[in-house]
Amino acid sequence: MSRFRLQPTPAQERVLLEHCGHARFVWNLAVEQHSHWRQGRKAAPGYTEQCRQLTEARAVNPWLAAGSVIVQQQALNDFAQAKANFFSRTHRRPTWRRRERSEGFRIVAVKPGDLRRRSRNIGEVRVPKVGWVRFRWSRAVAVDVKSYRVTRDRAGRWHVAFAVAPESIAGPGTGAVVGVDRGVVVSAALSTGELLSVPTLRDSEKARLLRLRRKLARAQRGSKRRGKVKAAIAKLKARETDRRKDWVEKTSTRLAREFDVVGVEDLKIRDMTRSAKGTVDAPGRGVRQKAGLNRGILANGWGQLVTRLEHKAPGRVVTVDPRHTSQRCSACGIVDREARESQAVFRCRSCNLACNADVNAALNIRLAAGHAVTARGGPPLGGPANREPQRDLLLVR
Repeated sequence: MSRFRLQPTPAQERVLLEHCGHARFVWNLAVEQHSHWRQGRKAAPGYTEQCRQLTEARAVNPWLAAGSVIVQQQALNDFAQAKANFFSRTHRRPTWRRRERSEGFRIVAVKPGDLRRRSRNIGEVRVPKVGWVRFRWSRAVAVDVKSYRVTRDRAGRWHVAFAVAPESIAGPGTGAVVGVDRGVVVSAALSTGELLSVPTLRDSEKARLLRLRRKLARAQRGSKRRGKVKAAIAKLKARETDRRKDWVEKTSTRLAREFDVVGVEDLKIRDMTRSAKGTVDAPGRGVRQKAGLNRGILANGWGQLVTRLEHKAPGRVVTVDPRHTSQRCSACGIVDREARESQAVFRCRSCNLACNADVNAALNIRLAAGHAVTARGGPPLGGPANREPQRDLLLVR
């Protein structure tokens, strides 16, 4: 779903925060109810029973009754869907929502008159108990909107996302295949020889972030000074996140338009980014180095890139076995662990091929993706991009 930047007034923002608080309160109550359930006990209350309990709670608590019943009921509906996703093993177990971290609520049964355009770049959406709230009309909005979600990030910015799934992007139809090798130093290396990197904070912004973190360490917990420093850090981190998301969107759109098949490694990112600190009895080794590697993996948006590719090019993203992709020569196919002389240089001792190590891995991924498509009965993949790698592209100058 596409998000739009909300521009509420101070009075509207106070009501939006109350909606977020009510949704968080109802969600946490549902989490607490289900946390007491154990195997062999009576089933935990479902959505219908929780809605009945919500009606009783609104009759007893005036502050809860002053809020929107739509917001509170949809929080229970979201929790029921989260539990269903957990039992189907597609998502994690729903847990507690914390203030200033999981702020948001959902509105359903949206009517056509609840959304209007004021000018070229400004639109308005009707929010219960709030009225018309402005948002930046930065892209086209579907006319058949049935629901939307309002969220607030840690930097204090408000967004609205309309629940309309965008259409997929059509490929060129030439049978072109590309391999994408994801890394930490180079975010994405393409089999065409192109190296792509996620834009991060500038040096001046990194220096300011370091100063703010030092100031946060000296600030007293619960003080106003600490709150201001945390807000300043959140704005810098939000800027970095926006740049990464923008890069992911542009890169995934470009790959979906220019290639019919995109090959990526089947990486278990959740397992790769687990902490190495271990336990008290069996402490881990190289914990700080592993933590730095985890931050590098997450900062390069490995999972986001593949997720958006699957959204924009459904059925055209092929995952391949990651074993030996960085150790196999893309020209002769020999697997040699010592062929990778450094992070960026690959030199085959069998055929004397010298090339960028990430591009060599991307070529292996492209070859494996082409074989996978052919094996499952796909169309023949033609074009010069799918033949043997060109030596003049791979040679190191």
